[in-house]
Amino acid sequence: VDSVKIAMAQLLPRKPDVIISGINHGVNSSVSVHYSGTMGAAIEGAVHGIPSIGLSLCDYRPDADFSESVRMGLTVLKDILQNNLPKGICLNINVPKSEALSGLKICRQANGKWIEEFEKRVDPSGRDYYWLTGYFKDHEPEKNDTDEWAIKNNYASLVPIRVDLTAHALLDEFKSRFNGESE
Repeated sequence: VDSVKIAMAQLLPRKPDVIISGINHGVNSSVSVHYSGTMGAAIEGAVHGIPSIGLSLCDYRPDADFSESVRMGLTVLKDILQNNLPKGICLNINVPKSEALSGLKICRQANGKWIEEFEKRVDPSGRDYYWLTGYFKDHEPEKNDTDEWAIKNNYASLVPIRVDLTAHALLDEFKSRFNGESE
């Protein structure tokens, strides 16, 4: 996010045509979008009205093969440059570790969460620290319209992400529940 902010404010002579954040090691699907620096930079681009893509490879190996991620990113980029994106929207692309993808699946974020565990460790100086571990719990593994399903079934997932997190469908309900207190 800071790289986009400083580029926009100080380093670039003009607004860029597009922002591509990544390709990073590791998945940024489902709720992970909220914790992701890769997606944070893409979202910041969308805040500025710049077509932006966050691109992730679901492989943590140091010698990971990024060729399918590059191919998928270029495919989507060409489309974005021709057709643009609506204001406040960016794209989240996750590419599974694969030598031959089944294709690109347009989908939504899976409903799930991280079950976090913390391992207490001791550093070489004898000080305690904690290492975050855990696993992802998919609350709807049978649904075939989610990013998690796509990745597990050898598809690159593409999820349009919007900057505005407001639950618009609930605005009127909350206004009526709080009567005049919401003014």
